[in-house]
Amino acid sequence: MIKIEYYVDKIIQMCGLTGMSVTVARFILLVLVAVVLASVAGILFRKIVTPIVRNITARTKVTWDDILLGDDILKAASRIVPAVVVWVLLPMIFTRFDTVHEILERATAVYITVMSVNLAIVFINSLKLLGNNINSSTQQYFHSFCGVLKIVMIFIAVIAVVAIIIDKSPTKLFAGLGATSAIMMLVFKDTISGLVAGIRLTSNNMMRKGDWITVPKAGADGTVEDITLTTVKVRNFDNTIVTVTPQTLVDDSFKNWIGMQNSDGRRVARKIYYDFNHIHPAGRELCDRLVEKGYFNAGEITPDTVNLTLFRRYAERYLAGHPEVNSSMTIMVHQLEPASLGLPVEFYFFLSDKEWLNYEHNRDDIFEYIYAITPDFGLKIYQQYIGREA
Repeated sequence: MIKIEYYVDKIIQMCGLTGMSVTVARFILLVLVAVVLASVAGILFRKIVTPIVRNITARTKVTWDDILLGDDILKAASRIVPAVVVWVLLPMIFTRFDTVHEILERATAVYITVMSVNLAIVFINSLKLLGNNINSSTQQYFHSFCGVLKIVMIFIAVIAVVAIIIDKSPTKLFAGLGATSAIMMLVFKDTISGLVAGIRLTSNNMMRKGDWITVPKAGADGTVEDITLTTVKVRNFDNTIVTVTPQTLVDDSFKNWIGMQNSDGRRVARKIYYDFNHIHPAGRELCDRLVEKGYFNAGEITPDTVNLTLFRRYAERYLAGHPEVNSSMTIMVHQLEPASLGLPVEFYFFLSDKEWLNYEHNRDDIFEYIYAITPDFGLKIYQQYIGREA
């Protein structure tokens, strides 16, 4: 700084200035020097330091340094360097202008504080990218921690900026926060409740990013795309985005399909109502027809067997031999409690292909076949007819 002032004074002497013009010229030259040095510092950081850091991180085998020293972090850091140079040179420029010096010094300090917090937030966001490699519930803990950390950094920055503006010690402002804690609780009520609910979701392993969940109350039925402190974003199968609060998921019930997706099959449980009037012993003629059509072999059935019993036996055999049905899991065709619509028979089995479209098609193919063969057993599916006016 002394050398800068020395060379500035030399330039003024070489120009032959005297009197009041010396003070004005000295001030202008010092301002220009400060602007030039700050600009040069910023350019050097972007053109020299940044490429050097990139080359070093690119040559290492680890990946964490590429994330923690990425372009966004270096760009945020480059915004601080010129302000630091100006901060250092301010006392030299405004030696005779105390009021202007104080105002600019505070303004520069506020800028450095804001940019430093911005750098910290970018760094925290980079930490979240490191957490993407975690496939367990620890990832959600990590993201929640990063969210809380950003809130704390912003809160501290606000206190620091206010302290700089009013020229008070930040410790005194922190000490006075006890009286305003109730107001802060109201301001961050949603964030705090969301954090607690998010911790409950992740600690109990109730939901992860990528899970298929169904929340009837919120109209959500799709894949979890993002989990933050205050929101859970679900992309429905029609590509609409539904935003649900973690508190809603904790307070109300929701269905997570991860158990089905990780299992060996997706369940099918469907009821078909059969007319009571068509349930009767098979008789010789029906038995012969069933053998002729290949449903049973001769000797497997007797005329005194009820046709519904034969149908249930064949349906279970058909399901067990179907290539899309997981035969190692439960396969059952059984009666439920009689109802006014007829006798309900439930078909309970699991399909191996759990992908939504294939699951729907395979299930429909099976039941369409069951509907088609029902008359062969002398049965009739109950269907309510609505009379029409002549």
